[in-house]
Amino acid sequence: MKKTLSLCVALSIALPFTSCKQSNTESQTKSESTTSIIGSYATSDYNQRSEGYDFVAVTISQLTDSTAKVAVRSRADIKKPTCRFDAVGTMQGKDTVLVQKDGESIYFTVHSDTLNVSSPNPNGLYYYCSGGASLDQDYIKLTAPLDESLLDQRSYAQVLNYNNYSFDVEVVGDTLTVTPYGLEISNEPQKQDIAGYTVVNAEVGDLNIDGYPEVFVYLTSDGSGSYGKLIGYSVNNGKSMSQVCMPEISENKEISQGYMGHDEMAIVESTFCQRFPIYKEGDTNAKPTGGTRQVQYKLVDGEACRTLKVDKVVEY
Repeated sequence: MKKTLSLCVALSIALPFTSCKQSNTESQTKSESTTSIIGSYATSDYNQRSEGYDFVAVTISQLTDSTAKVAVRSRADIKKPTCRFDAVGTMQGKDTVLVQKDGESIYFTVHSDTLNVSSPNPNGLYYYCSGGASLDQDYIKLTAPLDESLLDQRSYAQVLNYNNYSFDVEVVGDTLTVTPYGLEISNEPQKQDIAGYTVVNAEVGDLNIDGYPEVFVYLTSDGSGSYGKLIGYSVNNGKSMSQVCMPEISENKEISQGYMGHDEMAIVESTFCQRFPIYKEGDTNAKPTGGTRQVQYKLVDGEACRTLKVDKVVEY
């Protein structure tokens, strides 16, 4: 779905910028009550994992007071994983997380101790699974730690495509790896240490309108501040790719005043958009009162690297 520049004012998901073994009898027992959707869930076959049964697990982790990361993984130790999904959504009370992904609304809702995944377009839930499976299943909340040794060990994975080029974006442990495919000279994986940050999304687009793509990976810092970070790469005439530079917000007095994180970011056509709440003196982290500042950037050639340069600042 093509985005227009008006979406710079309508971003709705936090997308930051530059993610023990136990016995079968203990593993899956319903608790008496559920006070929050935060936690790990699995399909019923999880109880028979020692017999080789396949299963799908969902882990929902709180990022901020209003956002949560959703990760869906399936068994990967003895077969190719069937389902995979990574996204950041908004909390809708204690029992629902709403994810906006690929133009679709996806609801993760817990009733008692059963998590259900739904969408106004249920056919879209098949996209994230193979072999005719769907995310639309019942998942039971686990009372013991999820046996992650059986799952895909990547905390984030996404394949981005742009014309004849593709990019694998993966996180294992504290290492982000971006691997290009289709470049003429160098397709070497690019690795970054991201300790203290969580990858929440990745996008591809042509920001300098040269016919070749840029890949932007959005991260958010761990902790209540949720400061945004970007790791970006730009393709050089289809031959190789280099890292994109973005000046620190603290270096720009116009946009840094009142900034305390909680960034939202996205590529919109050939513009990079970043917005965040403005904090006034005395505001708490959860209740900014200064409105919203939106910053639009253009990608320009710099002396050492292609750089995101502030093009427009709007407050509302």
